[in-house]
Amino acid sequence: MASAFTAAALLLLVVLLPPSAAQPGFISLDCGGARDHTDAIGIQWTSDATFVSGGQTAQLLVQNGLQSQQFATVRYFPADNRKYCYTMNVRNRTRYLVRATFLYGNFDNSNVYPKFDISLGASPWSTIVVDDATTPVVEEAIILAAAPTLSVCLSNASTGQPFISTLELRQFNGSLYYTTDETRFFLALSARINFGAESNDSVRYPDDPFDRIWESDSVRRANYLVDVAPGTERISTTKPIFVSINEEPPEKVMQTAVVGQDGSLNYRLDLEGFPANAWGVSYFAEIEDLAPNETRKFKLEVPGMPALSKPTVDVEENAQGKYRLYEPGYTNLSLPFVFSFGFRKTNDSSKGPILNALEIYKYVQITMGSQDASIMASMVSRYSEAGWAQEGGDPCLPASWSWVQCSSEDAPRVFSITLSGKNITGSIPVELTKLSGLVELRLDGNSFSGQIPDFSACRNLQYIHLENNQLTGELPPSLGDLPNLKELYVQNNKLSGQVPKSLFKRSIILNFSGNSDLHIVNKGISHTILIVCVVIGAIVLLSAAFGCYFFTCRRKKKPHEDTVVIAAPAKKLGSYFSEVATESAHRFSLSEIEVATDKFERSIGSGGFGIVYYGKLADGREIAVKLLTNDSYQGIREFLNEVTLLSRIHHRHLVTFLGYSQQDGKNILVYEFMHNGTLKEHLRGASEEKITSWLKRLEIAEDAAKEQV
Repeated sequence: MASAFTAAALLLLVVLLPPSAAQPGFISLDCGGARDHTDAIGIQWTSDATFVSGGQTAQLLVQNGLQSQQFATVRYFPADNRKYCYTMNVRNRTRYLVRATFLYGNFDNSNVYPKFDISLGASPWSTIVVDDATTPVVEEAIILAAAPTLSVCLSNASTGQPFISTLELRQFNGSLYYTTDETRFFLALSARINFGAESNDSVRYPDDPFDRIWESDSVRRANYLVDVAPGTERISTTKPIFVSINEEPPEKVMQTAVVGQDGSLNYRLDLEGFPANAWGVSYFAEIEDLAPNETRKFKLEVPGMPALSKPTVDVEENAQGKYRLYEPGYTNLSLPFVFSFGFRKTNDSSKGPILNALEIYKYVQITMGSQDASIMASMVSRYSEAGWAQEGGDPCLPASWSWVQCSSEDAPRVFSITLSGKNITGSIPVELTKLSGLVELRLDGNSFSGQIPDFSACRNLQYIHLENNQLTGELPPSLGDLPNLKELYVQNNKLSGQVPKSLFKRSIILNFSGNSDLHIVNKGISHTILIVCVVIGAIVLLSAAFGCYFFTCRRKKKPHEDTVVIAAPAKKLGSYFSEVATESAHRFSLSEIEVATDKFERSIGSGGFGIVYYGKLADGREIAVKLLTNDSYQGIREFLNEVTLLSRIHHRHLVTFLGYSQQDGKNILVYEFMHNGTLKEHLRGASEEKITSWLKRLEIAEDAAKEQV
């Protein structure tokens, strides 16, 4: 019975494992690849499509010696101010090797070598600088996972477009690469060298079960492994090497070495990203059969660092036998960019020094990220299928998500969320109520249901837009206690009950129309009516003022003078207007209006004398812009009346007149934009919610006649 249960459990485990189950703890992404495949060394590669949001795929136009299928394509991203992240599931508190490879291959047919940044979550990792279309750029890091997911993000392209060829994740066991500061720093690889290698081929999986790539020391490149001492020879063995301690380098690497037959080993290499603090170790194993009277003792020498030469290495003695690993090193060492080092035999040694392998890593500061990262991660996990929730990484660093704005402090906070029209269903995420730095929240145009949660912890909230959803229940009284609240839009929901009196104690712009069961108990005109009245009152006052103005002009002027004004050409009226309006109204430049309206992109209405467009000024104010389309006497007169009168008349039921523009033959009026719909909708009733009763119309008219401002 027990064996049957074990077999069933193993079968279930196999079913649940990812495609790379042949290599537990491995994730190997073929970026831009369309199909999963297994390469020549047995690593299973997976298409990256489900691990990243966005980007396009391309084939390489220039090939190199890498014939592997995973290097035939890339995924590339726009050169904008966003970041593009791969997100992979990991085990918390476990160390991983992360490897990203970038092979340009002129995929974009531009011959412009890209330069961009990559980061591990919120932490900057490296700047990718491509200088050869056929040479891959490889970056490796070792990091302790601090969350259930790990993100690798591309951003900040200064030339070309960010792209990636492969992305690999390899899980380590036990204490491999443990450092005392691993919660504050991760390790970025600078050098991993297999000395005495028998060919130019690197050693990796399956010889290394963790798939570290050990480069052959016989591969030469500029300023790397130069200054080799005379008498340096390669040796090797086929005997097994015990390596199951410390960092567990592969046996194949430890079966080769270099020895200094003349008593010394010298090397010089450039360390990218240095000077910096480093984690550096050497790997030794005695693979020569020394005679009983032969000894091998030597010391490390680094120019300018005499303290490093104090310890004496006796490989056989330190490793407690032949063909066993000995791994001395320094886990916190300051190294220069040009790193010269050597090993010198001691005076009592008969054999020269030996070196099997070497690793050097740079310590990279871990950026803790935004203060709201965990809250935002919890929120987006509710919408794993939605495109907007798959941007990955930290919500603020190194660049914020497209629908998020963050503060500029070192540990930023989320202060604005805009998720308008994203077809989101269900209740409003409770995580939003925990964002203490939130200033602006826009969730309008979705299908949110249920009650509005308590935002009392968001003391900085100024703008709340929840209109055009399916919210139910009452308006929380706590909304009125938010000390900085300026706008609350909840129209066109299914809210009920009474509007809290606290929302009327301050100058809060409140719109709750379209909620048939939501009402005000106290006397006076409701905020809903006031919003409608702004439109209706403007017409009433404008008509009355125009009548008085016209009547006064007729009494003060002679008949022939009145005729001259009416019959005057548009140019003269325009000249007269310019003199009057300049004194009493703000004048906008045409370029300012065109920027605000995106060159008159969005029409929101029309009348007998012009078309009205939506706009937004540089300071954030929303405006309604009337552009006169008729140069006749009627159009100019209307323009004259509205500017000369509305710039001097102020009333609480009048839409605010902000100014005008008269340039390049265009006559433009600028008003405050109102969200409540058109006058026609409220008089004729586009819907039951918007129609204005005759009693309310009379109340408005009476108020206007009494000039209650």
